[in-house]
Formats: sequence, C-alpha cells, structure tokens
Amino acid sequence: MSFWAAARLEPRRENLALHCLALAGYESYAPHLREHRISRGRQIEVRPPLFPGYAFVAIELGWYTAHKTPGVAGLILDGSKPARVPAEVIAGLKSRERNGLIELPSPELYRPGDSVRILRGPLAGHLALYAGMRPRERVEVLLSVLGGERKVTLAMTDVERA
Repeated sequence: MSFWAAARLEPRRENLALHCLALAGYESYAPHLREHRISRGRQIEVRPPLFPGYAFVAIELGWYTAHKTPGVAGLILDGSKPARVPAEVIAGLKSRERNGLIELPSPELYRPGDSVRILRGPLAGHLALYAGMRPRERVEVLLSVLGGERKVTLAMTDVERA
C-alpha cells in the first residue's frame, strides 16, 4: 500500500536530493510558486519552492532508503515510521498547478493611495497611505513622520482600511 511522506532536505542540496530519490526509484514532488517581482526596474518571474527545504516522497515498499538518500536530511516521522500525507493534499496541490507552477491569487485589498490605519506595534493608531504589496503577506505604507514621508513595511494583518 503506497502513501506520501514529507522529506526534509539538506540546505542547498534540494536538486541533488530529488535526483537521488528518482535514481532510487522514488516518485517525488516539490511544488514551486510563480511570483512576479521587480528587479532593476524590470518585472521578472521567480520560482521559489512552496515548502522551502521539504519535498513529498511516494513510499511504495520500503522507506528507509529514501530516509538515507544523499541530500535528504530525513523523513518526517510519526513515532518510528514516516508520517503519512493524505493523497488528497497532493492531488489538491497538483490541481492548482499551471504549466508546472502554482500561481497564488494576489489579494488586492487596497489600491495605492488608500488610507489605512495601523493596528499593532509602535505605530498603532497612526494613519498612513497604502503604497503596495510586498512578498510574504506584507504591505508597504507611506507614513508622515517629522514633516516627511517614510515607507514602512508591515504585516498585512497589522493594517485596516481607515
């Protein structure tokens, strides 16, 4: 009976681990995101891993070889055997792929120039202007401080529409 397990990969050896798992006869799955960023004034597409440092491995017969494959730091264990990842989770991830990459919807809650209130931190209660989204659920706001405007990056949950 086959099942999926999560493998922790060694830093900077992810490609080696996936290659060695394939050579050992294991099916592996390491989903990547499609993100668009601005670099030196140009919009570029980057492909970071969805789960950095981890991959999914299909275990059919034995799992110990996968556990000791070069580049694999180990399988995530549930006691003395690998923790099972439900097949529905893997199928759900694969169904969201477009051309081999997962593209997350960008939640545009605000438009540039919208007035927002800072909810937490040392700037709590201050009003600011929304300037844009940053990677990893962060927002950039313009805050008037000491007669000038400063860009501040905050967690998306730390601001609300004013």
